[in-house]
Amino acid sequence: MAPLIRILDELRETARSAGRDDLGSRLSMVRARVSDPRVRLVVVGRPKNGMSTLVNSLVGASVSATNSDLSVPVIVEYGPEPTATLVRQTEHGRTERQSVDPLDPGPALATQGVVRAEFTQPSPLLADGVVVMDAPGALGDNRTTWSMIAAADAVLYVGDAGTELTVEQIAELQRIQQICPTVICVLNKIDVFPHWSRTQQRNRELLDSAGLGFAVAPVSAELHRQAGLTGDYQRDIESGVPQLIDHLRDYVVARADAVALEAAVGDIRLVCDHLALTLRTEAEALRDPRRRAEITDQLARARDEADQLRQRTANWQVTLVDGATELMADIEHDLRHRLRSLIRDAEAEIAQTDPARRWKDFAADLDARICEAVEENFAVAHYRSMELSEQVAAKFPADNRTPPLPDLRLSNPGEVLEAVQPLEPLESAKARLTQQALSTLRGSYGGILMVGLVTSILKMSLVNWYSIGAGVLLGINALWDERKNLKQRRRAEAKVAVARLMDDVIFQVGKESRNRLRAVQRVLRDHFTDIATEVSRAADDALRSAEENYGKYGDRRPERIADLEARLGKLHALREEADGLVPA
Repeated sequence: MAPLIRILDELRETARSAGRDDLGSRLSMVRARVSDPRVRLVVVGRPKNGMSTLVNSLVGASVSATNSDLSVPVIVEYGPEPTATLVRQTEHGRTERQSVDPLDPGPALATQGVVRAEFTQPSPLLADGVVVMDAPGALGDNRTTWSMIAAADAVLYVGDAGTELTVEQIAELQRIQQICPTVICVLNKIDVFPHWSRTQQRNRELLDSAGLGFAVAPVSAELHRQAGLTGDYQRDIESGVPQLIDHLRDYVVARADAVALEAAVGDIRLVCDHLALTLRTEAEALRDPRRRAEITDQLARARDEADQLRQRTANWQVTLVDGATELMADIEHDLRHRLRSLIRDAEAEIAQTDPARRWKDFAADLDARICEAVEENFAVAHYRSMELSEQVAAKFPADNRTPPLPDLRLSNPGEVLEAVQPLEPLESAKARLTQQALSTLRGSYGGILMVGLVTSILKMSLVNWYSIGAGVLLGINALWDERKNLKQRRRAEAKVAVARLMDDVIFQVGKESRNRLRAVQRVLRDHFTDIATEVSRAADDALRSAEENYGKYGDRRPERIADLEARLGKLHALREEADGLVPA
């Protein structure tokens, strides 16, 4: 592989100088693949199709968790003794490695932060240089699985023997073939579905119709596991796993170098074509005399656009800070206004009735109205936050994305009001019969004494019918005044209790509201800081590119054209050399 690696290194340098970092990354991946002599075998498929059981059957050990929802890549390679290592990612982005029990790694796999599990096993298949990798979860847009496929030498696509391939699965196989040409379709669970042969034939027809000449291997990983426990050789042959392993040895391992060489040469051809197109297009553009004027105009436009972008995005932070400050003030004012309205309504109700008669019902009704007012206040805060996000986004010319904000609306206002003390009971509502009786006696005694003294002038006794009547009237009047004063006292006490309750609500709810609004402000700040950085970087990159183009091509077109022609000749020579590495 040494000549091939040299060609890849020279192509990477050419791609870097041409500004094609995407092609350089692809060549780096190809170089890493051909530099590693091991054969990477990736097992993928839909969930519940038995991928983990098949991986365990291939390596002869329980390394991949079955009947589990864990989505962690499992990598198994050869080792003289079984070992298990978990790779975790810390909060600071670093990775840590932890050795665990290879016979029971399940509990450790369930811990937080595990990104992959690495095993070694003294398996005959692994001893041939095969590395088995169990990809997590379904394919879809799973970046981890597709990155594993991109680095693979062969892919085992596991399907269910009970159902034929769907349109989505055929599309997945076509996409896999573009990344890794060596693919084997595995029809698992043939022991469960007696009609598996019809499914196998139908899958071959569907693959041929799609232009995919993949082999379809029927197996039963569970039957292979049971045969290994009982030592039943006949049942092991019926499982189809030994035949699959022989197929991997004959058509994957034995041809690994040739397949890797062909794939690498194919990538080299593709990269050479793309680079040649890029260099040839630039050379043709430089031969045009109008190119210099275009480059000069491009530099002037880039400078103007960079200045405009900086001017437009310079005051987004001012908009965010001012808007957040105004939003907090408005939300606090809205809360106080709603609670003041409740206080006025409560005082009006207290002034019309005796609060002692239905104080508990009054407290429950007031709590319900407070919850409703707080819920509406937080809803207003949510929608005002969305408006603030749109106002800040309008400061950016090309990207008006708004971030997903935390929902400020309350589904259960009682959680916020849990720390608020309930409405205080009325001390004056307690029955005070002794005080009322004394007030009545004082009034009666005064009436009897006053009228008795007057009638004594008429030679009547101190206690007579006139003094007794006056005593009764004044006693009733004193009792009436006492009850009236008590009602006024209860009303005043009720108003004070309501005012204290509202102060407590304003304190607790206002604190929670400010905390949530500050969280929204932090989300907006971080989001739009990233966008402002991207906009500024894009403007700087465009200006830098325009200045580099002007410095390189504005006055030095002949030298640049000669350099491009030399690079095109080198690309042609590298492609021919790579073609010569592949046997006819």
